[in-house]
Amino acid sequence: MPSAPLSRRPLLLAAAGLPFLPRPAAAQPAADLFRVVTSQEINGLDPARSGYVFTRMQVLETLVGADDGGLPVPQLARAWTLSEDRLTWRFALREGARFHDGTPVMAVAVAAALERARGQSGLLGTLPVERIAADDGVVLVRTSRPFAPLLAFLAHYSAGILAPAAFEGQAVREMIGSGPYKVSRLLPPQRLEAARWERWDGPAPAIGRVSYLAAGRGETRAAMAEGGQAELVAQLAPETVERLRRNPRVAVDVRAIPRTRLIKLNCASPLFRDVRARHALSLALDRQGMAAALLRSPASTATQLFPPAMAEWHVPALPPLRRDLPEARRLLAELGWQPGPEGILHREGRPFAFTLRTFSDRPELPGLATAMQAQLREVGIDMAVAVVNSGEIPAGHRDGTLEAALMARNFSLVPDPLGTMLQDYGPEGGDWGAMGWSSPALNGVLERLGAVADPAERAALRGRASAILHEELPVIPVSWFDLATAVSRRVAGLAVDPLELSFRIAGARWAG
Repeated sequence: MPSAPLSRRPLLLAAAGLPFLPRPAAAQPAADLFRVVTSQEINGLDPARSGYVFTRMQVLETLVGADDGGLPVPQLARAWTLSEDRLTWRFALREGARFHDGTPVMAVAVAAALERARGQSGLLGTLPVERIAADDGVVLVRTSRPFAPLLAFLAHYSAGILAPAAFEGQAVREMIGSGPYKVSRLLPPQRLEAARWERWDGPAPAIGRVSYLAAGRGETRAAMAEGGQAELVAQLAPETVERLRRNPRVAVDVRAIPRTRLIKLNCASPLFRDVRARHALSLALDRQGMAAALLRSPASTATQLFPPAMAEWHVPALPPLRRDLPEARRLLAELGWQPGPEGILHREGRPFAFTLRTFSDRPELPGLATAMQAQLREVGIDMAVAVVNSGEIPAGHRDGTLEAALMARNFSLVPDPLGTMLQDYGPEGGDWGAMGWSSPALNGVLERLGAVADPAERAALRGRASAILHEELPVIPVSWFDLATAVSRRVAGLAVDPLELSFRIAGARWAG
């Protein structure tokens, strides 16, 4: 499809509150700016808040990275060892690495950054870490019990390593990382600009300048890809993918990733406390219809929480989630719900009514919510839809006001999905996971998973964890996720990261 007329693109961008960025026609490709556009805003400098932007833009590095399969690979740490008692990890740092203020990356600085992250309310503070210290030029991490997935947790963006000069007390005042790109301009919440760090100790990136722009509307992002106003556009709406595929200037990469769209329920609510009510909601959903009509991807129909792309957690033997309206009605009647005025179920004088929160950062979610609203109405459930800022979902979890939410959960932010499981389904639940629900059996399985190394035992434990979530449905899976990314054909050698840890710009080059 031909690109949008120039007069239309400024209107689209103006409607989204974004500047119009015309492509400089006379610029030489080697001097061009590589522009990234996604929906995710920059919410501050602290890695715990916006590290996902700075790590993906290769400004901020973590001690360990991950390959496409989630296996650990060196980043700031060039090598590591584990003691015989499986309690002490020792990380040797990359020789020659420097922070963007020119100071060398020393073990004492890395240990201090990790110790600070452990003291925050983020991920590292949830681990059985006993001590982090510098020891004879290496970083030492000691755990109170064997914890096999530690390396995956150290690849999480909240464990990004900043220079000592980045801090004022415990607050981050400046983004001083050690990656191949150094921030040159930062305008939160939307824009970041960075340039090649000339003292980077790795291969010099072929692309010298990069920028990042947060654009909330999916149609705006697609128009920027079409009009040549971005070299990489992420989080494309399903309805724009086929259109972009017909554009000769754009290559569209679509792949299944470890992410699931799901409904988070407040299981402490009288509406959802009984597992039969949660199963009734699940049985009312037409997942196949939504996947085909709204997502344009029949294969994304979720039959369980974890997609086949997560082979170690996906259990083919589980009975697939399905639509069965008579069974949904039977379960609801068993719980005392009877048809009332206008077909809405009532019990003890109260309707089965609640509000589902969702957000438009992922453009398909409001449409899915509207479809589900009609499907639940067929069994007498009155669900209102509120399109809100995504931050209102974790806020509603914390203050107890959330009834239900439709969202997309990424299981690879920690490359070992156990990291997300511990965040979401621990004794207190999680902002993006269980609410008002806890399972001692699941907690025991997850704790054991962190301790054992035997592959057969780990496989059995993962299968049991998946089965518990399938049976209890503290969250209701809706669809698996296809990551759609548009890349300009002006770019060569760019490999899309299925774990969404990096945009990998430093390994790309200009085509031709």
